Amino acid sequence: MYPTIVQIGSFKITSFGVMMFFSFIAGAWILAKQFERRNIAPGIAWDMLAWLALGGIVGAKLYYIGLHVEDLVQNPLSELTNRGGLVWYGGFIGGSLAFMWQARRHKLPLGAGFDATAPAIALAYAVGRMGCFLVGDDYGLPTNSWVGIAFPDGSPPSTAGYLRGVGATIPASIPDNVVMRVHPTQLYEIAAALVIFWILWKLAEEPRRPWAMFGAYMGLYGIERFLVEFVRAKGDRYFFGLSTSQVASLAVMFAGTYLWTRRHGPPLPGELSVGATPRPRPKEKPAPAAPAQRH
Repeated sequence: MYPTIVQIGSFKITSFGVMMFFSFIAGAWILAKQFERRNIAPGIAWDMLAWLALGGIVGAKLYYIGLHVEDLVQNPLSELTNRGGLVWYGGFIGGSLAFMWQARRHKLPLGAGFDATAPAIALAYAVGRMGCFLVGDDYGLPTNSWVGIAFPDGSPPSTAGYLRGVGATIPASIPDNVVMRVHPTQLYEIAAALVIFWILWKLAEEPRRPWAMFGAYMGLYGIERFLVEFVRAKGDRYFFGLSTSQVASLAVMFAGTYLWTRRHGPPLPGELSVGATPRPRPKEKPAPAAPAQRH
């Protein structure tokens, strides 16, 4: 793995930070393309970028702190300043609130605006997860299959001791300091996110009612995250064997399914102006004139 790209003294440029930067850029680029499809000035996406990034990072950190209050009390400075603790669902909430504020500021219709974010979030997520892979974070449970990857320099390393600490079943004969091969769940999520991005990009080619596209994203992402969590190395399985992320995924999946089933049809006449611009239909050729009949 490549957790550090450049280091000069104590200053580091991490692969995670670089990929996070590119994830925001990729998301803003796709958002601008989606705005253009919906007759919204694409430059607004770039105006929003810094605020959406800030909202996502702050939300991710606050969500993590809410789940680890005891760690915050014991070592507040470390918990507030370290790179870790950027939880996706917190970033999703924080970024959504920031987008709502920016949409009001730019006088954008919320439904069309959130629909435009759907493929953008999917692609940004795929790029960001590559950062997790390069830094060796958020990997899965031990596996002996050919897909297994060891993270000796991970955050933390994929040692038997760490994996035992998060509930993995490992033979007692394996010492705690042995680095084990685990499921590369980051790569699983990258592949799934790219598929979701492609589906949403194709769906966005046709006009739909506001909130339908965002509902589709929520439903697809909820399914993906719920399934991959079964092989994630997680120690927070408090709800009938489900992790906190799986519980959140179920809520997101059901909310997204509800939105999609209620709003996936073609836009109503008054909603067309805030949907994707319909593609022009080919002109129908005039029917050939009937031959004159002789009497």
